[in-house]
Amino acid sequence: MRKPSSPEAGGAGTAGAPPTDAAPQETRKEATPLSTVVRVRSLLPSLPPAERRVAQRVIDDPEGVANSTITELAQTCGTSETTVIRFCRAIGFHGYPELRLTLATEAGRAQSATGGRVIGSDISPDDSLEQIVEKVTFADARAVEETAAQLDIKMLEQVVDAIVASDRVDVYGVGASAFVAKDFQQKLHRIGRVCYAWADAHIMLTSAAVLKPGDVAIGISHSGATVETIDALEVAKNRGATTVALTNFPKSPIAEVADLVLTTAARETTFRSGATASRLAQLTVVDCVFVGVAQRTYGTTRKALEATYEAVRGRTVRPDRRRR
Repeated sequence: MRKPSSPEAGGAGTAGAPPTDAAPQETRKEATPLSTVVRVRSLLPSLPPAERRVAQRVIDDPEGVANSTITELAQTCGTSETTVIRFCRAIGFHGYPELRLTLATEAGRAQSATGGRVIGSDISPDDSLEQIVEKVTFADARAVEETAAQLDIKMLEQVVDAIVASDRVDVYGVGASAFVAKDFQQKLHRIGRVCYAWADAHIMLTSAAVLKPGDVAIGISHSGATVETIDALEVAKNRGATTVALTNFPKSPIAEVADLVLTTAARETTFRSGATASRLAQLTVVDCVFVGVAQRTYGTTRKALEATYEAVRGRTVRPDRRRR
């Protein structure tokens, strides 16, 4: 099994007009503010309990950690200085001084990007609707930006290659991820690719069981721990299909059964069950994959888009039928 090298959108609307024009992830990446927090968040579930407490502290208060000594941080997290050092090395730093300096730099960049305002993602019961709008849009925008910044372009290219060369694509996802899977099916179907999106556990398994080498199976799971999606991806892998995982956590269980792993970088608000930022982050990656496939097959893609546009062009309300 080929393992990954490191560690749920708006669809192409059926009434939209056709177009008129034609590195593995690095350990240290500073393309956007708080990229260290993004990396720590993605590795959080895979860390030992003591290191996880340190990681959570970094996620919750990166500026506070930057202003703390190693002894202060260890005491706050109820652990030892040795554990803090192990945590630093686990996330790619040589030691605590390097982590402090990087967090301080990134916190400064984040404040500059927001005009000095501190915008958190946690929504309290006392927040006004205006504050809710600000926090939700901030979390959504950052999820898209940070997902794009950490996306492994070489891994993305391999996924695009696999889909372009495939005869069939299966996409698995349950809950909010099912909507992302359906969006991807609609996009690929509109450009003439054979693609099925499944959300029912039994149908996922039976569909995966008839895949063959050369087919592609994609499992979408924010947590990377959704049993139904993992099981379907494993069956597909055993059938010889190329397996792809789309998850927020690169060392999660779904990565173990995937040949290729694409990651998001979503920070959720208090109401995680709404799967808001994570869904947008997944849709961002799906859009990148789709456009990559469409570009590689530009001639047939353009013809398919033109044909589908013509098929639905008359299904909009004519001006003379609108109310005055």
